[in-house]
Amino acid sequence: MIAPPNITARIAMSFIPGIKARNIRGLASIGVFPEDLFIGDALEKSVELASVIDKTAFKSNLSLAWRRAIQEYDFIVKNNIKVYSLFDEDYPWLLREIPDAPVVLYKLGDMDMNGEHIMALVGTRKCTAYGAAFCREAVSSIAGYIPDLKVISGLAFGIDTAAHESALCSDIKTAAVVAHGLDMIYPAANRMLARNIIKSGGAIVSEYPSGSKPYAGNFLERNRIVAGLSHITVVAESEIKGGAMSTANFAFNYNRDVGALPGRVSDKSSGGCNHLIRKNKANLITSGLDIMELMNWQPSLVKVDFNQRNLFPELTGNNKTIFEYIKNNNSAPVTIDAIHVGTGISVPQLMASLTELEFDGIINRLPGNRFQIS
Repeated sequence: MIAPPNITARIAMSFIPGIKARNIRGLASIGVFPEDLFIGDALEKSVELASVIDKTAFKSNLSLAWRRAIQEYDFIVKNNIKVYSLFDEDYPWLLREIPDAPVVLYKLGDMDMNGEHIMALVGTRKCTAYGAAFCREAVSSIAGYIPDLKVISGLAFGIDTAAHESALCSDIKTAAVVAHGLDMIYPAANRMLARNIIKSGGAIVSEYPSGSKPYAGNFLERNRIVAGLSHITVVAESEIKGGAMSTANFAFNYNRDVGALPGRVSDKSSGGCNHLIRKNKANLITSGLDIMELMNWQPSLVKVDFNQRNLFPELTGNNKTIFEYIKNNNSAPVTIDAIHVGTGISVPQLMASLTELEFDGIINRLPGNRFQIS
């Protein structure tokens, strides 16, 4: 298949050393597009380009970049991959806002990268049951009110895996931003998870062309995309020097909302979260409802004041079963696991019902995800 010149030129721009988002924006501001440079004679005619890019360095890499772009186009066509260029109108609009947006973004899967409710959920690779449970609760409870929620994470072990799996369990679209080309999956143990993400209507995305390996520096660059694609970045667990801290810092510097789950001061896995909260770089988050309130995300079909509570609700179904179980526990707080075992209600449904009951002021959530009658 012959590669369209305009698409090839836009991919080729990403292969020119030193070309960044600021260069692309500079070119666009004077009405010059990649196809003009590779195919036309804009490079010779546009005096203004001298202040935008190094013409000598640019010209010396044109031929090689063009050949690599043709090869990459063949790869994306054969593998049904979508490519976005900063010059394209359908480039993800939240990502376009950040100053260091990728020149191109490759996407495998059907997920629309735009939306009104996009949350990055990230954290340590060595997560605890505490962090994983928070991911399940946060995603499932928000999903019960906001069915168009989208979850962004990095496909790594630990919290990233918990974030993606929680989205899949709640029938929510999720996208994994990876630090390598889309001709591989890293870590290899998450290949099945990646397949399930694609099958569920999600996506695997990257700024790296095929053949790119997951070098250490790529992960730091990848984190800016996770933050850039999202309205809010939530850190479930992280050590002080954890990789998720860079994602939180990117989000903070982009003036995006940041949330963090607090933990005990003795827990290394919560050290980074506590640090972010202490430095006023993140809002303290304990539940999905906290995230909704922080973002003012209104439940579908109805507009709700988060300060209002339903004082006389009529309970039915799972909500009634859960209420009766907690009520019959002699007023002692009960854990999610105990309610799950005692009622037989699945965890995703249980999370959604607990959030509804808490929202209506019928139950109170206590530290450690324990619940009691209000």
